[in-house]
Amino acid sequence: MPLLPASLIEPLWVEFAALIGTDERPEFVADHPWGCHRRRIPDRVVFDHLIGAFVHGSGYERLATSGCSDRTMRRRRDEWADAGHGPALLRICLTAYDRIIGLDLDELAVDGCITKAPCGGEVAGRSPVDRGKQGMKRSVATDGQGIPLHVVAAGANRHDSPLLAPTLAGLDKLDGLPDDVTVHLDRGYDGGPTRLLLDTLGLNGAIARKGVPAPVQAGSRWVVERTHQWMNGYGKLRRCTEKLRPVVDFYLFLAAALVVLRQLIQRARLRYRWPSRPTARRLK
Repeated sequence: MPLLPASLIEPLWVEFAALIGTDERPEFVADHPWGCHRRRIPDRVVFDHLIGAFVHGSGYERLATSGCSDRTMRRRRDEWADAGHGPALLRICLTAYDRIIGLDLDELAVDGCITKAPCGGEVAGRSPVDRGKQGMKRSVATDGQGIPLHVVAAGANRHDSPLLAPTLAGLDKLDGLPDDVTVHLDRGYDGGPTRLLLDTLGLNGAIARKGVPAPVQAGSRWVVERTHQWMNGYGKLRRCTEKLRPVVDFYLFLAAALVVLRQLIQRARLRYRWPSRPTARRLK
């Protein structure tokens, strides 16, 4: 059984291959000191192995094969992460979604989610909901339909409110925001610094008030909670064992890109027709 549906992984690989320039890489290393070298493992093979680690959350040693070792996966992962291909891939997916479906930027939602990070690292901290164990928090900004626009990683001991500024700062990479934008936030953001930040950015804030029961003021922020649930479907995010921030960001933006691409296919199949269009709601 494939890790991801073919209708999802194939367009993702086409865009990712264009980013890394896989056709321009030589088969052998020309400047090797001995004048020879083993053939370079194809990028598609390494990509498929990394997708396996990403979906299952397994260690690289468990997924290593005779055609791709765990050291090769780590080297290629670090190379792609340092080059910033994760954020670039998300921008490509958002551009395609905005062109075909259209982003709902009049209503935004921001919220954080805490997951496990048992190995610690640069974006880990004591989790307040897991008996002080190491954990990671990700802050996600979505549009009105729950499409992730930007992701920020931090330690689990960080409060949601200070992460709002870097999360909204990632929206600058979009083509532009409407004149009247409302940001939906839960009561964890209810405070003076949050309102000052929104006023500075020229955004309207729909913030839940402290002391008022949640069902009374649920608002429209439930879409970002659904997005967190979608992203938690990948094992590498539920239990992150990576220590370096660029690698963690690479997997976070890869998850966000997959969420955007899946929603794009599911919504476009009801409006358009193409040869490989999936006919069922469940992608295959």
